Amino acid sequence: MKASEQDGTYPRPILRRELWHSLDGVWEFGYDDSRVGERDAWFSDASTDGFDREITVPFPPEAPASGIGETAAHAVVWYRRRIPHGILAVGGGDRALVHFGAVDHRAKVWLDGRLVAEHVGGQTPFTADVTDALRPGAEEHVLVVRAEDDPADLAQPRGKQDWQDRPHAVWYERTTGIWQTVWTETVGAQHVTDLAWIPDPARGVTAEITLAAAPSGPVSVQIELSHDGAVLAGSTTAVRTPRGRVDLAVPALRNGIDREDLLWSPERPTLLDARVTVRDAATSEVLDTVDSYVGLRSAGVGRGAFLLNDRPYYVRSVLNQGYRPDTLIANSGTAALRREVELIKAMGFNAVRIHQKAEDPRFLYWADRLGLLVWGETGAAYEYGTEAVELLTREWLDLVRRDRSHPSIVTWVPVNESWGCSDIANDPAQRAYTVALANLTRALDPTRPVMSNEGWEHTDSDIMGVHDYASDPALLTRRYGDAAGFEALLASPGPAGRTLSLDARQTERYRTGEVPLMVTEFGGLSVGAEEDEFSYTRTTSDTQYAALLGDIFGVLHTSPIVAGFCYTQFMDTAQETNGLLCTDGSPKLPLETIRRIVTGAEPAPEVKPEPPALDGAER
Repeated sequence: MKASEQDGTYPRPILRRELWHSLDGVWEFGYDDSRVGERDAWFSDASTDGFDREITVPFPPEAPASGIGETAAHAVVWYRRRIPHGILAVGGGDRALVHFGAVDHRAKVWLDGRLVAEHVGGQTPFTADVTDALRPGAEEHVLVVRAEDDPADLAQPRGKQDWQDRPHAVWYERTTGIWQTVWTETVGAQHVTDLAWIPDPARGVTAEITLAAAPSGPVSVQIELSHDGAVLAGSTTAVRTPRGRVDLAVPALRNGIDREDLLWSPERPTLLDARVTVRDAATSEVLDTVDSYVGLRSAGVGRGAFLLNDRPYYVRSVLNQGYRPDTLIANSGTAALRREVELIKAMGFNAVRIHQKAEDPRFLYWADRLGLLVWGETGAAYEYGTEAVELLTREWLDLVRRDRSHPSIVTWVPVNESWGCSDIANDPAQRAYTVALANLTRALDPTRPVMSNEGWEHTDSDIMGVHDYASDPALLTRRYGDAAGFEALLASPGPAGRTLSLDARQTERYRTGEVPLMVTEFGGLSVGAEEDEFSYTRTTSDTQYAALLGDIFGVLHTSPIVAGFCYTQFMDTAQETNGLLCTDGSPKLPLETIRRIVTGAEPAPEVKPEPPALDGAER
């Protein structure tokens, strides 16, 4: 199926197969507060203990949509699902796989009483090969998952999940256990396990392919790129190791005029369809076929600007927490994710910063397909130490590998506001940590800008991101109205009392134009907020709200030194009422008014989506 024809339901958009089966829906569920489940063998298919409730997967038990809605702390939970044999049936050397989009935080998986997988990392996917655990002759199989998520462990990456009993300030309800789609596939013994695309708009694309095992004999990997039904490039390569790298030249890119038709951007989100076929080189037998897509674009910085396809591009971004009232950190399906992307674009933004979480890959698919830049981020830990460094680093590298093929992602943000390294200004080890994370990210993906520490106390960032919640337009003008004003801010303690740059090289890179300046968090306005609700600045009427919103956006629009911005935030979330939308998805001002403010009066598109209710039942 072409990228332009997908409905976005497949949970892993970059590596798709036609035959798959969702395991989302009602599972048996139980809390294990006494941690006796493993001792008492709850994973046994004959066990009758522990599973005294039902839950709707993939919604976490804290979410109303799960059918439970229990927000008290429970560190250990168990899931059980009975699966008809036909869904997992294999033959002729095939393998049965069960994929998990995300389970927070430590997971163990059993099939028919046999341990088939263990995983650590609450935002990253993993796969259980259950083939060898299938009971011969069984009419159904029993899948059991144990998830452990200590709510008080501040070394564990947690993002916006609160460690206190109740959500406060800018932190929200916890997430325990399964919160992204679970699905099955039947594949050949030799199959593709990972696929990555590295675009070069001047020449073509490089494919990095990982196979399930080292080939016993040579296999051939055939790749075909097409657009609108026309083949653009093809290659067949012999592969003798588990990992192969294939360079595909796209002749159409040689013509600079034709090239424009193939480049990806928010204004023209062109996607090339890709098919990868793995064959036995001796017999030509097809071992695996996967479909994918490629967006040809470059992302970088220079000349004091963010560069998209080597041209200055003004970034108009909005902060999206990715928490929804009914599903919390999870989401209610691909249609709702599409509506979020459509609504962000209708409001006049060309970019989004997914804040303190790794969003469902289907959100990234819709950003790819509809045209929206994304800053990729992760949930932070809240203390510094060996365990915190190890956990976040492993999870972050896995996320970069998961998402690096999405053309929408144009910037990586491993650290935000010194969270998890709060003593960075005085601790050389914490500074080294942020520099190491930035460089590890560049080692995996040298094609995108990287932030060493978003918002302040930069150590080695490719963008000078500044978080400034001042609501006085005159003060913002003094800071960003000209280069001298920002130089004074650089020399001061900073808008939040945090020095903006901790490294002279970082400051010099900004001054020479190598690193652009962006105000990457600002605003935070509420209208008519209650006393127990959080916002950075309160307004009392729609008129005051619209006027102040227009004034602070106007300062950044007219600044000669600011290369982009990110407004806080897309939607009200729990007690944080900074959104341009209410929690039900309705805009606080008419969409046309918001768009005029965000863009500086750019006209609205001809077709605008209706403000949706962002929670629902479809998946």
